[in-house]
Amino acid sequence: MSIRNRLAWHDKLLRSAESIPFRRWLIDRGSLTASLQARGTFAVRVLQQGHAMPTNDEAMVLGIKRNRLAWVREVALLCDGKPLVFAHTVLPCRPRGPMTGWLARLGNRSLGALLFSHPGFVRGAMNCKQLDYRHALFHPAIEAMQLTAIPPQTIWARRSRFAFGAQSVLVTEVFSPALGSH
Repeated sequence: MSIRNRLAWHDKLLRSAESIPFRRWLIDRGSLTASLQARGTFAVRVLQQGHAMPTNDEAMVLGIKRNRLAWVREVALLCDGKPLVFAHTVLPCRPRGPMTGWLARLGNRSLGALLFSHPGFVRGAMNCKQLDYRHALFHPAIEAMQLTAIPPQTIWARRSRFAFGAQSVLVTEVFSPALGSH
């Protein structure tokens, strides 16, 4: 496998033994928050938010110059007290607009609740990828989902870009292996 293929996010999910248990979670264009709320008591645990460096591939997707700060938010999405999803959100600092203030004031509320309740948001393509230890989000996701005792070798993730006027936010959601069994 070439380095380019290993690093790429894919817009089509190939059927494989590893992807089938996660297929529903990876391709569903609806609200992940609503899907988790249907499973049990839903909560958001804010891990960090503020200015930080996006990953190189995030910067490329969002049109941010390398080594430029962006607004980054990381949360764990819990169902019945168990962290099942690590969510990583990147919003470029420019252009400024209403999304900047909305995201800064979310607190422990779900970003999905905002994105799917406001008619002005437009969701772009869904992309998925199996992350391993070489990806920048792998270790933060493992820690957030409390999988450090026996970490999996790979974890599934999806991402999509949401536009609101001139602003765009990139949302990456990484799924716990526990979701593959449901």
